[in-house]
Amino acid sequence: MLKIDKLLSAPHGIAPVLVRRAPKLVLPFAERSKSRLRAVLDNGEEAALFLPRGTVLRGGDLLVAEDGSFIEVQAAAETVLEVRSDDPHALMRAAYHLGNRHTPVEIGRNYLRLEYDPVLADMLQRLGVHAERAELPFEPEAGAYGGGHKHGHDATFAEDYAAAQAVFQEHHGHDHDHGHSHSHGHDESHHVHDERCGHKH
Repeated sequence: MLKIDKLLSAPHGIAPVLVRRAPKLVLPFAERSKSRLRAVLDNGEEAALFLPRGTVLRGGDLLVAEDGSFIEVQAAAETVLEVRSDDPHALMRAAYHLGNRHTPVEIGRNYLRLEYDPVLADMLQRLGVHAERAELPFEPEAGAYGGGHKHGHDATFAEDYAAAQAVFQEHHGHDHDHGHSHSHGHDESHHVHDERCGHKH
């Protein structure tokens, strides 16, 4: 079994000819969000991933095995909702409502993409956008305030919120504590909504 413990994030600068020759690890988003994983490469070889906690793999990333060989990560097609509208304002409203539910969303130039969910499909139709079920690769937006190599949903809502607060205070030079707690109907400190929280978003 191939042991993989290094990641070169795209763009990695490795010669395209080497990348083309490398075996592929084709995974859906949920599997690409795991730092410990056993998987089968496209050449039939078994591999075990041991990556830093919170690593989220993206299509185009390169993994390096213990023996120095490269493996290219590819985003598998999976069941998604693709959201489109001729009205940019309607699409922005849809993005806002999805963000409000802490739903991982891929944001394209003229589309939104999220994991298929019939409840969200219904909500989106009611918002006046076109939401269609499709089999496509899914690359959701990275955490907005994650520092360093934190991309994907390892940067949880509570961490993002704390980072945003810190950035805001840095830029404004003084503490904006007005004596009220920032509990928005649920306790961010104890229940963080991300792919590890166990219920489907």
